Amino acid sequence: MLLNNQVKAKTRGMHYPFSMINAITEALSRLSAIHYLVIVINLLLMVMAKPIILKTSGKKTERQIDFGVNLLRVLNLAILTAVCYNAIYSGPTDGQEGQGFAIRLISILVVMYLAYLAANVASYVMRKRYGKSTKNADGNQISDTYHSRILTLVVSTFIGIVALITVIRIAGFSSLLEAGGVIGFIGVFLALTQQAWAPDIISGLVLLNSDMVSEGDLIELGEPVVLTRVFKTKIFHTVLIDVVNNHRIMVSNSKLRGQTIHSLSKFASARGLREKLSFKIGYDTDSDKVKAMFIEAFEEVINEGDKKIDNSHPLEIRVLETGDHAVEWGIFYYIKDVQEIIAVRQRLMESILDTSVEHGISLSTPNTHVVTNLTEAPPALT
Repeated sequence: MLLNNQVKAKTRGMHYPFSMINAITEALSRLSAIHYLVIVINLLLMVMAKPIILKTSGKKTERQIDFGVNLLRVLNLAILTAVCYNAIYSGPTDGQEGQGFAIRLISILVVMYLAYLAANVASYVMRKRYGKSTKNADGNQISDTYHSRILTLVVSTFIGIVALITVIRIAGFSSLLEAGGVIGFIGVFLALTQQAWAPDIISGLVLLNSDMVSEGDLIELGEPVVLTRVFKTKIFHTVLIDVVNNHRIMVSNSKLRGQTIHSLSKFASARGLREKLSFKIGYDTDSDKVKAMFIEAFEEVINEGDKKIDNSHPLEIRVLETGDHAVEWGIFYYIKDVQEIIAVRQRLMESILDTSVEHGISLSTPNTHVVTNLTEAPPALT
């Protein structure tokens, strides 16, 4: 008896692989030519997900690119799973109800995938057609403008509405009351959360339309003043790069719009950017000696062959303030490339410091206060 049970167990073990092969063969036999076509297209789209996102998404971070790629691949995988379920497990013997559910699920996933892909393609086309080409360290980049952003929002909204109505109809909400209830719920949700997203979208459009915060521009803002470069103006926020410390700053569009922005890249005249450096020098130093020191330091930087300073305009030397302890002198000069503003400032200050030592001029603010000994008794009144 025990021997017979062992023989039956071995026989079942030998037939197990064959039963699996038969099940797989039977499952594959249920796939039609359309199923194979859908599977091949989705596999190709999964492989090409990253090139598609890189081509249509513009300038994005690595994290955002990975999110878009993973989203497309998840939708492809969901479509593949739904197609295989419909072909294998919803056969004729399972009735029309299982087939209808699987087909609706496939249709909804396909609509979501196509809507996301169409929105990315529309954004790329609008940015390519109405965007502004800028040149930076990474090469030529196409940045958004007011027209490209507003057209992208309009087209994306239209695609989203069409996709939403299509999904509602596919899901079976065919009556006007049912469809209106779903759309009304989404409308109420957007209305309740508009304070979180509407001001930033509108402020972003205003900033782009003003052309004061274009990508690549150098701006000063905040208190204390921070010198930053505009990296990317997005729908809800703007990414800035701190020029001095070389790190990124994220500011919401509504908050950025509420600040006083000094755009150094937008010149008021054809001369370029007029820069100022100020120094406090004691009253005991002759003014002619001070001017000669500034001119010599400026000519030293010019003679180095640095093309960042515009030497076609002479150095302007002015008295800014006559204080209690020192005279505040200011020098004004023009630079050609505002992106090199920090390097020009540092080089000029270094040259002025070295020249002041040679001329025997102190750049430190003199201390002219008379400190009295408070422990002594005040003089007697007579």
